[in-house]
Amino acid sequence: MGAAAVDDGPTGVKAPDGGWGWAVLCGCFVITGFSYAFPKAISVFYKELIKEFGVGYSDTAWISSILLAMLYGTGPLCSVLVNRFGCRPVMMVGGLFASLGMILASFATSIIQIYFTTGVITGLGLALNFQPSLIMLNRYFDQKRPLANGLAAAGSPVFLSCLSPLGHVLEHEYGWRGGFLILGGMLLNCCACGALMRPLQPPKKPVDQEEPSSKVVEKKPKRKLLDFVVFKDRGFLIYAIAASIMVLGLFVPPVFVISYAEHLGNSDTNAAFLLSILGFVDLFSRPTCGIIAGLKWVRPHCVYLFAFAMVFNGVTDLVGSMSVDYTHLVIFCVFFGISYGMVGALQFEVLMAIVGTEKFPSAIGLVLLMEAMAVLVGPPSAGMILDATHKNYMVVFMVAGSQVTLSALVLGFGNFFCIKKKHKEPKKEVDASPAELLLIRKRPESSLMLSSEVEQFLKEDTEKNGEVNMNPETCV
Repeated sequence: MGAAAVDDGPTGVKAPDGGWGWAVLCGCFVITGFSYAFPKAISVFYKELIKEFGVGYSDTAWISSILLAMLYGTGPLCSVLVNRFGCRPVMMVGGLFASLGMILASFATSIIQIYFTTGVITGLGLALNFQPSLIMLNRYFDQKRPLANGLAAAGSPVFLSCLSPLGHVLEHEYGWRGGFLILGGMLLNCCACGALMRPLQPPKKPVDQEEPSSKVVEKKPKRKLLDFVVFKDRGFLIYAIAASIMVLGLFVPPVFVISYAEHLGNSDTNAAFLLSILGFVDLFSRPTCGIIAGLKWVRPHCVYLFAFAMVFNGVTDLVGSMSVDYTHLVIFCVFFGISYGMVGALQFEVLMAIVGTEKFPSAIGLVLLMEAMAVLVGPPSAGMILDATHKNYMVVFMVAGSQVTLSALVLGFGNFFCIKKKHKEPKKEVDASPAELLLIRKRPESSLMLSSEVEQFLKEDTEKNGEVNMNPETCV
C-alpha cells in the first residue's frame, strides 16, 4: 500500500548497511540463482522433449533463448512497474508468473506451447523478480554494497550446480512433465523472496517537532515511470555501450566448452566436469571480488577494476582458444571462472555507482534491454561461425575474447578521456542573513564586516570600547 510511495525515495532515509538488509540479501541471492541458472538447468530436459514432440536440437534451444530474451528484454517494463507499484508487489506477482509458466508447460502438447509457457510466461516472471531485487539491494546497502553485490551474484553458480543435477534426477524419476511441475512449485519461493523486500521507512519526527497548526499537504512531483534522462549521463552511455559489446562474447565459452572438450576426444563425463570446475571457482570469485571492490582505496576506481575484469576474461578466452588437450581446458576453466565471477560481481555495482540510487531503476531496465539484443545475437552467431569454419573452436573463442576485450577498452578509455574529473570543493559560503548579503554586495571589499565579527569584537575589547549592554535594542 505504501510501498510505491516509499520507493519514490523518501528524503532522510539512509541505507542501513545491515539489519533487515541481510534478509533482503538472502532473497536477492535466491532470485539471482533462479534467474541465471534456470535457463541453463532446463536444458537437461531437451532430449525428452525431442523424443516427445519429434523436433530437433535447434528447436529446443529456442526455449532457453526466449527465456533469456524475456529476462533481459523486459527491463524497461520492469522499471515502469517498479516505479508505479513498488518492488515488493511486482516481485510477488512475478513469482506467480514464473511458477504458473512451468506448471502450464507440464500439460503442453506441442513445442510452441512450451515456447509460450516456459519461455514467455516464466521468463517474464523471473524478470519481474530479478530487477526489483537488485533495486532493493541497492537501497539497503551503501558502504557494504560491493560485498552485498558479490554475495548476491554468488547465487548463480550455487543454483547452477544444484539445479542441473536435480533436473537429471527429476527427469529420471518423474519424466519431463513431472520435472516441470516440481520446478514450477520450487519457483513459488520467488514469492517468499519478494515478501522479504520490505520498503525502507522514513525516520519519524518527534512529537514536539510536529506542528499541528500547519497541516499543509505538499504535493510531490510525479515521478517518471521510465526516466530517459540517464542517456544524458556520459558515464551511463559508456557503460551501456561497453556492456552490450561484452555480452556478445561473455556467454559463448560456457556454452561451447563442453562440445570443445568432446571435439578434442574427451568423454561426456569429463567434458561435463569442466562446467563444475568453472562454477566452483566462480562461486568463490564473486564474494572475494566484492570484498576487494569495497576497500576504501579501490571503491572510487571501481569502474577500472571492472574494466580489468573484462580484459582478464577476454585474454583468458584468447589464450584458451589454443587448448589442445583436457589439461589445458581445465586451466582455462579455472581462470575463466575467476574472471567470469569478477565480471558478475561488479557489473551492477558499477552501474549503481554511476547513476545513483534514484536513477538506478530506470537505468538497469534500459541497460538490460540493450543487452538483450546482444544476448540473442551472441551464441547463435558463434554457432554460425562454428559451422562456417567446420568446427574450428579456436576461431569461436578468439572472436568471443576479442569482443570482451574491446568492451573493456571502451569502458576504460571512455571513462578516462570522456568523464571530467570532479572539481575541487567550493569555498564555504559565509553564514549571513539575506539583508547582510545584500549589504556585502553593495560595500567595497575593504569595508566588509558581518554581524558575527562585530559581536566578537565588542566582546573581546570591552575596555577600549566601553561597556555595552547586549539588549535587543543595542545588539547587532
